Amino acid sequence: MTVQVLCQPQLAAGFELAGLSVTRVPTGREAADVIRRVAASGEVGIILLDDQLYGALPRDLLQRFDREAVPILAPVPAPRWDQRSAAESYVMDILRQAIGYRVRPR
Repeated sequence: MTVQVLCQPQLAAGFELAGLSVTRVPTGREAADVIRRVAASGEVGIILLDDQLYGALPRDLLQRFDREAVPILAPVPAPRWDQRSAAESYVMDILRQAIGYRVRPR
C-alpha cells in the first residue's frame, strides 16, 4: 500500500520534495471527491490531508473513515509563518520524549 498526499497547490512542492505522491486539491469539496476515488482504488493505505481541507470535509465522510481501518485519513498542519504553529509543538513533544528533556527551538 502507498501514501497519498492531498493538499492545496501552494503546499505540494514540499511533499513532492520529500518523495510523496501528491494530488493538488484547491477546495474541501474537491478533496471529498478525490478521497472517495483514492479510497476506492484499494492501493492507498494512508491519506495525508492538509488540515484546512480536512476541516472542510463532510462529517459523514469523516465518520466513514473513523469506522474503516484502511485507508487511514490523517490531517497534517499547514505551515504558518506568522506565528508558532501546532506542528512545532508536536515536533517539540516528540523530541522531548526521545531525548528525555524539553528543548527550545531557535
